[in-house]
Amino acid sequence: MKSKVILLAEDNPDDVKLTLRALKKNNILNEVVVAQDGVEALEYLFGEGKYAGRDATIRPQVVLLDLKMPKMDGLEVLQRLRSDKRTHLQPVVILTTSSEDKDRIDSYKLGANSYICKPVDFNQFSAAVQQLGLYWLVLNEAP
Repeated sequence: MKSKVILLAEDNPDDVKLTLRALKKNNILNEVVVAQDGVEALEYLFGEGKYAGRDATIRPQVVLLDLKMPKMDGLEVLQRLRSDKRTHLQPVVILTTSSEDKDRIDSYKLGANSYICKPVDFNQFSAAVQQLGLYWLVLNEAP
């Protein structure tokens, strides 16, 4: 059985390292594909661009999506995912530093499955990642 892949759409290299470190610390050893902007995330999900030839019918177990990214922000990515029949059920967790009510409300209006504001403290962030991993990779049954 193949490992459940996590797609991490995050442009900040420090946040990528932090997330990967928190996953490893919590023994979440799933393959993590990192997309550095919204366009790259969509290319991965649809098997286009640098991911041309990838079997796009094989979906990540969960997409961890930052909101503030270059080329295409997280809300635009989410809107595109929800508007396409191939990805409209894809589990998407917004993982962002934004605690703005508007971002949270817009994310849910566009169909986010969850919204997590990244804690600044590594131990708190690690605990959040542990719970995220337990729920989305073990307990949740994806469509």
